[in-house]
Amino acid sequence: MYLFDSLKDVAKEYLSEPQLEALRRSYLVAKDAHEGQTRSSGEPYIIHPVAVARILAEMRLDLETLQAALLHDVIEDTEVTKEELEGEFGTAVAELVDGVSKLDKLKFRDRKEAQAENFRKMVLAMVQDIRVILIKLSDRTHNMRTLGALRPDKRRRIARETLEIYSPLAHRLGIHNIKTELEELGFEALYPNRYRVLKEVVKTARGNRKEMIQRIHLRLKADLKK
Repeated sequence: MYLFDSLKDVAKEYLSEPQLEALRRSYLVAKDAHEGQTRSSGEPYIIHPVAVARILAEMRLDLETLQAALLHDVIEDTEVTKEELEGEFGTAVAELVDGVSKLDKLKFRDRKEAQAENFRKMVLAMVQDIRVILIKLSDRTHNMRTLGALRPDKRRRIARETLEIYSPLAHRLGIHNIKTELEELGFEALYPNRYRVLKEVVKTARGNRKEMIQRIHLRLKADLKK
């Protein structure tokens, strides 16, 4: 249960004990459903949905969203059905999971800017509950954080899709921390050398800015003493 504890530690800051127990049941169902499945890194698959749920918990999303995050791949990747989820966790959770599964079936292939915009509009149009997109953005964020286990060509494809589709979606929804992280991870995956150089430049610029602020502060203090 150590994996669940990493989620519970965040969720307990705003969920009640009965809600945490409901969340734990969702975790156990997801864990059983994904038993024997692994990620590209070789790690147990359940690590991924727990990480996705934790990202959403850090954003203080409601219980249903966290439950759906834990279960977001079970319809697509296991034998669990939407009807079974509905019977166990209710219609709302089942609909959220089904919504994420439908989004996963969409394939973006055209890199033209106009086509990317049309794809983003299609994503927004087909989603009835905005929480589906929040789960998908969190799913993509964790996938980008763990991109290193994939083949280079697959890394580049996912990074490009992230920069052209998911980062702009996060921006449109006003989720700036997700937008910024997706941009940085996407840029790092596509242009690793340029990313390292740029990061060093930004680091240096921040250092210079701090020194400049300190000089201005000292000058103001000196002027006040006159």
